Amino acid sequence: MARSHTVEVLLRPAVELYTVAVCAAAAFLCLAAPWALALSTLWGLGSALAFLAFGALRLNDAWEILRYRRNIRRLPRYVMASRNVPVSQQRLFVGKGFKWEQRHTHRLMQTYRPEFRRYVEPALLYRMARRWEERLEFAPFPLSRFARVLSWDSSFNPVRPLPPVGGLPRLHGIEPQEVDVSLPLGERVGHSLVMGTTRVGKTRLAELFITQDIRRRNVAGEHEVVIVFDPKGDADLLKRMYVETRRAGREGEFYVFHLGWPEISARYNAVGRFGRISEVATRIAGQLSGEGNSAAFREFAWRFVNIIARALVELGQRPDYLLIQRHVINIDALFIEYARHYFAKHEPKVWEIIVQLEGRLNEKNIPRNMVGREKRVVAIEQYLSQVRVFDPVLDGLRSAVRYDRTYFDKIVASLLPLLEKLTTGKIAQLLAPDYSDLSDPRPIFDWMQVIRKRAVVYVGLDALSDAEVAAAVGNSMFSDLVSVAGHIYKFGIDDGLPGANAQVKTPIDVHADEFSELMGDEFIPMVNKGGGAGVQVTAYTQTLSDIEARIGNRAKAGQVIGNFNNLFMLRVRETATAELLTQQLPKVEVYTTSIVSGATDGSDPRGHTAFTSNTQDRVTSTSVPLIEPAHVVGLPKGQCFALIEGGHLWKLRMPLPIPDPDEVMPKDLREMAARMRQRYVEAGDWWETQGENHQKMELPADLLEDSHDSHETGLPADRES
Repeated sequence: MARSHTVEVLLRPAVELYTVAVCAAAAFLCLAAPWALALSTLWGLGSALAFLAFGALRLNDAWEILRYRRNIRRLPRYVMASRNVPVSQQRLFVGKGFKWEQRHTHRLMQTYRPEFRRYVEPALLYRMARRWEERLEFAPFPLSRFARVLSWDSSFNPVRPLPPVGGLPRLHGIEPQEVDVSLPLGERVGHSLVMGTTRVGKTRLAELFITQDIRRRNVAGEHEVVIVFDPKGDADLLKRMYVETRRAGREGEFYVFHLGWPEISARYNAVGRFGRISEVATRIAGQLSGEGNSAAFREFAWRFVNIIARALVELGQRPDYLLIQRHVINIDALFIEYARHYFAKHEPKVWEIIVQLEGRLNEKNIPRNMVGREKRVVAIEQYLSQVRVFDPVLDGLRSAVRYDRTYFDKIVASLLPLLEKLTTGKIAQLLAPDYSDLSDPRPIFDWMQVIRKRAVVYVGLDALSDAEVAAAVGNSMFSDLVSVAGHIYKFGIDDGLPGANAQVKTPIDVHADEFSELMGDEFIPMVNKGGGAGVQVTAYTQTLSDIEARIGNRAKAGQVIGNFNNLFMLRVRETATAELLTQQLPKVEVYTTSIVSGATDGSDPRGHTAFTSNTQDRVTSTSVPLIEPAHVVGLPKGQCFALIEGGHLWKLRMPLPIPDPDEVMPKDLREMAARMRQRYVEAGDWWETQGENHQKMELPADLLEDSHDSHETGLPADRES
């Protein structure tokens, strides 16, 4: 066989077919006329079987050559319905592919040699068909029908067009023997990074992973926690998550949080749950710039937010963005309220003295630094300056109000724009929920509750409408999740419950699409230390530069990238991004053949030899990289290189989705998905025709079907969507 030779050449004519033809003719002759070969009937039968066996071996060799040549030009179609996606308790299915080795680099190098060009490039008939297809697009009826026949996508059409995935089919066609490729679940805790440019299949790969995460159960029969951050809002991704939660019987555990549709979105308080009160200030002030002179203002902002949060907790109020914004703008009201609370508990008669001091105040006896403050604030401050009161919260509020009003406003100037982003319009209802409003059917969730319920959460941040608000909310959620992961790492999920065991960890699958838009400094500890709490991050982004631009620091970007143990590299356009994969791979030796011919004139004039000639076949080896950045740039859509399981390189392709008739959604989610399709560019439909106008795309028929009666009334509170 061809593979047994040192120099493997599969791009060649299938000369084995000649042997097959001779063996078939000889077998026929042995059966039909054994006497012609001086054989008896019995010996003729035996000889025919021997010829047929040898011919079968040569036919198998010829089939390998023919299949290899076919795959170089066109890969066989690979489709799969979502219900058929394999789900394992041990591994994560990725797709079909093969482990990339030295022989694949050798085969790929051969495809670029000029003598093999006719086996790699489209045939003459194919090129003529595409040319006629272009010319006859607007021709009269008979000719236009002929053009449609040429473009008929069927195996019966010998010149059918290639699928609209672009790239180089040879990158995957060099290995006809594909296998199902999967990643051990034990490797996922090391986090995974998926990189690829726009519309090459990142969202499709995310759907494949999320489908398995939602449906997977552990040995004890418990589901995993699935949290998906979708900045742009992909309707197909939302649909996939709902369908899979319904198939897994987890409808009551499905939460939809979407900034673009607050009317039907679940509600979430990013600062309402904490282990230490200082976490509230860290989550808010951590989003402010810490570069240069901004670092000092961020520290001041942290201090004032921490003072406000401590006072709110002492007053029995749950912190939220609205309350913090209200008291940052007017800290006097909080100072008065807390002072009344403190004195009512410790010295009830003091308030009468404060009222008397307030009545004596006028514009002349108010200290310069207290000008502009309420008189009651000045009276409380004067009383506290004369009486020693040891209360850290009251001392903190007192230090805040003693600042000159103008100076105080300058200090918190950088904090107010952030709070405005988080408390403007209907978003305030989502991020500062009213826990006492029992008439609101929208559920309220927090990360600890989600993790304990083993729930599924879709977070749509509507970044195409307002990127600033999306980034602020995403950072808040990440920061909150990091805090919860730290608590789980120390005390376990069931802390405070009977029979709690801190050693028991539940996988928390976090999928962050376009995560560079959401990432801040709080993302680093999540990927760095979150694995100890069971957090398994799968991040999706386009280029390495996106991460650097978001963080603003190359060293921190390298710190983030260095914590991803599994790398899935789809087609990228940035060489530096491609080198993130290629520079981690070794060099290999590939063999090349060359023909050397020469002639030497005879030196003896009396001799009978005028010249001597010789021809040599030389085999040389050359050291080349396992793959080049150009190969990553040339990947077709839906294909990727994967560096998994400790540095093993795999070449993969993902299955194309096919529609499933039972994939229906409740009425309100159907309406939201329809609007999302109209407003957003759907990065997941990379297998569709490239010229399609996605903004005018109609909702598929399966989403327009009437759902069950139980879903017609929208999102009931008991379903907790």
